[in-house]
Amino acid sequence: MTSPVEISFTATEITGLSGREGRIAVLIGDSGKLPAGLPRSTREAAQRALDSAGWAAVKPGGALELAYPAGLQASALQLISLPRRATVAEARKAGAAIGAKLGKGETTVLADRHSLAAEVALGLALRAYDFDVYKTRKADEAETAEDGGEESGSEKRAHVTFMAAEPEALARKAELGAAIAEGVFFTRDLTNEPSNVLTTSDFADRLLAMQEIGIEVEVLDEPELAKLGMRALLGVGQGSESPSKVVVMRWNGGGEEAPLALVGKGVVFDTGGISIKPAAGMEEMTMDMGGAAVVAGVMRVLALRRAKANVVGLVGLVENMPDGKAQRPGDIVKSMKGDTIEIINTDAEGRLVLADVLWYAQERFKPSTVIDLATLTGAVLVALGYENAGIFTNDDALSDAVTKAARAEGEGVWRLPLAPAYDKIIDSRLADVKNSGGRYAGSITAAQFLQRFIKKEQSWMHIDIAGVALPPGGTTLSPKGASGWGVMTLDRLIRDRYEVK
Repeated sequence: MTSPVEISFTATEITGLSGREGRIAVLIGDSGKLPAGLPRSTREAAQRALDSAGWAAVKPGGALELAYPAGLQASALQLISLPRRATVAEARKAGAAIGAKLGKGETTVLADRHSLAAEVALGLALRAYDFDVYKTRKADEAETAEDGGEESGSEKRAHVTFMAAEPEALARKAELGAAIAEGVFFTRDLTNEPSNVLTTSDFADRLLAMQEIGIEVEVLDEPELAKLGMRALLGVGQGSESPSKVVVMRWNGGGEEAPLALVGKGVVFDTGGISIKPAAGMEEMTMDMGGAAVVAGVMRVLALRRAKANVVGLVGLVENMPDGKAQRPGDIVKSMKGDTIEIINTDAEGRLVLADVLWYAQERFKPSTVIDLATLTGAVLVALGYENAGIFTNDDALSDAVTKAARAEGEGVWRLPLAPAYDKIIDSRLADVKNSGGRYAGSITAAQFLQRFIKKEQSWMHIDIAGVALPPGGTTLSPKGASGWGVMTLDRLIRDRYEVK
């Protein structure tokens, strides 16, 4: 997987700064003062920048850059605006300003005694993500060749050094962020992978590898799924050469408490099946396993930080392809629960996968709470765009807790309704329920469908991440591509609500 940038922490030493190569970033607080001990020529150039109208326009978390500053060997000096009472979001934005310009060399960050330096480090790591595994000629090699130099046989990696008054204390505070960054990167990598690489079997193997960090992992293959009665899930994948699977990941750090269950939709590629999608944009359906990727990323964070909570992550891995064996509109399948489902549209497949996995999670693990995540509907994009995930729940307290966690982590959510009137839209003439109610209120009727597979009195939330998993451009904390949305929110929720104190 893509590894977060290596960050080390050391005591502040301004005297040797003039000889450091690469880039230097300085956190500038409310007073606007520069660190004492900078070379005179550097101080004069930087002070001129701080006195300029350009710096006056820089908001907290923003940056002003001086190229090839006088008095320094460094190629750039970044002045980062970060007041002492900055918010966590502003601190992470400050880190992202550094991470976006990181390159492949050395970067030194003068953090002094800023209380949010660990959040700066997290923002830096998240924004510095670069999924370039399939680029055979790296950008730095191309630049070297163009300059007449030799291409390097081994890829250079960036390294960041935080200089701080208390480096050991800062390193300890940054440990949580390091675990979170690795979980987010795991989610982004999975979501960015092409479907000829990330097959259902490859996905399951990557999750099995997490046994090395202490997660219990179990893979249920098609014969066992058939024995369990997961005909809704199996119907989705029956037109694909890739076998359908359910992977169960368990982290047991909370004693005898009932677990939180996280359930993810893992459609590794979605053609729409017989109800085939238009060609334009279909290449992005490599991300239709985004919900499963978030569940995997959260489980990784929990293991890395040794969370004192019981959490089980379950993902349904399928591929939705058109084939002579593929499911057809008009078919009727029987779910694990026993309800029959009329297939109206084979492109409404994610809810069929989730229906069986949700029921299995409740039957086997008796969880305190169930939260499912899925790139489920285009309708949620129409409603909320790329800024917010849609949340649907039968538990007001859970809604409040998730909203609070998302707000704390800077990830947008918006609650949408559930109501019996919407439920009528998916009543079937021939079966217990149909898998699509048509165009209107599409994200709501999808959630209503899932709610039919939630037991009475079971606390449950559905999160539709279709708009936030792969936004069209970069965000503050991520470059263009998969965002990893949800890993930080769910980890925060677990820390706030489910950990044994």
